[in-house]
Amino acid sequence: MPTSDFFLIGGGGHAKVVLAAWECRESVNISVWDDDLDLEGKFCLDLAINVPVAFDALPPLGHVAIGSNAVRRRLATAIVDSGRALQTVRHPTASVACYAKVADGVFVAANAVIGPEAKIGRGTIINHGAIVDHDCQVGAFAHIAPNVALGGGVTIGEGCLIGAGAVILPGLTIADQSVIGAGAVVTTDVNIKGTTVKGIPAR
Repeated sequence: MPTSDFFLIGGGGHAKVVLAAWECRESVNISVWDDDLDLEGKFCLDLAINVPVAFDALPPLGHVAIGSNAVRRRLATAIVDSGRALQTVRHPTASVACYAKVADGVFVAANAVIGPEAKIGRGTIINHGAIVDHDCQVGAFAHIAPNVALGGGVTIGEGCLIGAGAVILPGLTIADQSVIGAGAVVTTDVNIKGTTVKGIPAR
C-alpha cells in the first residue's frame, strides 16, 4: 500500500482540479484513491490511482474530490466515521474573507470569492470564479458551479446544485437538494426541497 501525508478520493475530472489546486499551494505527498475499477492502472495528473479505496491504508487527513453531492456526502461520512479528518482545499487565487467561516472538506477553486460572514458547509464545492457574497449561507455538500453569483444574504440548502453562471438575487432562500439550471436568474425563493428551476426569470 502507498504511504502519503494526505489522501484524495476521486480520480475523475473534479479530482484533477482539486489536485492541481492542492499542489499549487504546497508540496505534499498525496495518494489518490477511487472505487471505479476501470481506473486501475491509470493516473490523475501524474499520480497513480489506487483502486479500490482501502480505508485502513488512508492517512489521517484527506479530501473527497467527487462532483456528485450524494456520493461526496457518503464518502465523507465514511471518512469521518473511520476517525479521519477532512481537509479543506483552497486554490491560491481564491479570495476568502477573514470573517468567512468555511467548514472542513470544502473545495474553493481558482478565482472564487467568499465574502465576509459567509458560511460554507462541510464538503461543499465553490467552483471556478463563483461569487458567494457577504452573509450567504451555503449548506453542506452543495455545489456552487463555475461563475455562479450569489447575492448578499442568500441561503443555499444542503445538497443543492447551482448550475454554471446562475445568478441568485440577494436575500433569497433555496431549499435543500434543489437544482438551479445553468444561466438561470432566480428572483424568488425556492421553498420546496428537491425543486428544479431554470430560465430567466427562473421557474
